[in-house]
Order: sequence, then structure tokens, then C-alpha cells
Amino acid sequence: MELDITEQSLPVYEALASKVRLNLLALLAERPMNVRELAEASNLSSAIMTMHVRKLETAGLIRTERMAGRGGARKVCSLAEDRIEITLPKAGSDRRSVHPVNVPIGHFTDWEVYPTCGLATTEKMIGQFDDPRFFLSPERVNASILWFGQGFVEYRAPNFLLSSQTPEELEISMEISSEAPGIDEDWPSDITFHLNGVDLGTWTSPGDYGRRRGNLTPAWWPNDINQYGLLKRLKINRTGTFMDGTPLSSVTLDQISPSSKEWKLRIGVRSEAQHVGGITLFGTGFGNYNQDILFRLYYRDALRPEPQS
Repeated sequence: MELDITEQSLPVYEALASKVRLNLLALLAERPMNVRELAEASNLSSAIMTMHVRKLETAGLIRTERMAGRGGARKVCSLAEDRIEITLPKAGSDRRSVHPVNVPIGHFTDWEVYPTCGLATTEKMIGQFDDPRFFLSPERVNASILWFGQGFVEYRAPNFLLSSQTPEELEISMEISSEAPGIDEDWPSDITFHLNGVDLGTWTSPGDYGRRRGNLTPAWWPNDINQYGLLKRLKINRTGTFMDGTPLSSVTLDQISPSSKEWKLRIGVRSEAQHVGGITLFGTGFGNYNQDILFRLYYRDALRPEPQS
């Protein structure tokens, strides 16, 4: 997990700012435990423990799964991460500034998708399952989740960089997973990213997650299909392209026309990929993270010349 000092990382810092929750992470490092076991080990009531578990789960530090047991189903908790990296601003007075742009999941400008596929708002399905025609529905702009088995969706976002500003890094974050018929957490998918017509590289999504409900997923949403994804951060800077800090390709910021007036992002699964496992994109109101596709362009302002005496 990668963190910084923006508001996006606040839920994790808030979850860690508790001796009780730090102790829970230590307990879960030994083995998965249910809420009752955690409560007993911490000398707390199950109600209080549920609150702490929810805080850690919302931050993405643990995952929970309902499992059958004596006396009915129980919520079993386990660690979701084993490492956190925090990026702090560099020392000095030339701190980077940022141009943020949030693009809703349904605001794609081009697409070509094949079943299994569909879209939904936080309140209802848009059309019917597995009918690509509904990706043309005027209601698509309100979509908070979309999925398809093969093909692509493309988004366009404004680039607010000024001529007096020097771009240093572009970060694009989104909640994403594979798309299996139903749910399959072992369903790899080779997802390729293009930006301004340049192939940034391919990341393999591990699976389509749904053994438990997403933290934000609406109550009406069925239990047996996509529930949440992984929050991924795609970064392009002067040294290359990275996914969560791991090199994805050698494409640098200069190669994607950082001074152009727009960003054109294509997310897709090629028919010739080794793992044709589809894509699910989660937006505000679905999954585990309350965000859409977030572009963050980091830049520095040009230094102004000192006045002549």
C-alpha cells in the first residue's frame, strides 16, 4: 500500500491512530480471527470490536469474510496488506503543486465491450445484463460501476497545466478488478493502459472479488457478483511508468505529451492477451473506495527572476 499526505490517505492514518487497532493487526498477523475472538483477546465487547474492525476494513488494512460456523455465520478477519510505504514531500521551498481532475466511471467517451458486461448506478441497473447497447444509454453518465469481459473504455480529462508550469509526475488512481462470470477471486486478467495513444503497459489483475460485500456497495446489489476491487495507482514520471511503485514500462512523462490540452486514457483487455479476464471499474458509491478515476498532475511553477536593485 502506497500513502502520501493527501486526503486520500487519511482513512489509513485514522485507522492506525489507535493502540487497540494496532494490536488487532498484530493479532491478525498470527492467524485469521472472527470478531468474537478478537473481542475476547482484547477484553472488549463485540459491539466495540465491530467498530474497530469496520475502521480497519474501510482503510483497506484488513478484509472480512462471512463464514459458516456453529451458531450461524461469523465475520472472519484477516490482513489485507503486509507493507505500507509513505511518500513525504521533498525538503525545500519548491514543494510540488497538483492539478486534480476526477472523472466519473460513466463518463467514458469511447468504448468497445463484449459480454459479460453491464453498468449500474448506485440505485439501479442501467438496462440489462450482457447487452453492450446499454453502454450507449444516456443514463451511462450516472454509472458508478461498469464491467466487461473483453474490449475497452476510454476517458478524456482536461489537462490544466499552464505554460509557466513544469510537469513532474502524473498519477491516475482507480478501483479495479477482473470480471468473471459471477465471482472468482482467482481469475487473472491482463489489463492494458494507453494514455494519449501511448501503450503504458499491462497489469495483471488477480481476480474478481466478492466473497464479502464491498464497504460502499449498495444494499440492493446482488451478493453473487462483483463487490469491490483493488485501489491501483498508475504513475508516469521522468524515469518510467509504475503501478503501485512497481515498474510497468519504460514510458516516461515526456513521451505522453504532458503539455497537451487533455489526457486520453484507454483501459482495456486485448483478445490476444494471455489472460482474457475482463475488467470491473468501481466508482463513487460502490466497492471499498469512494472515488472515481482520479488524475493528479504534479508540477512546479517556473522560478521568477529576482528583481534588479
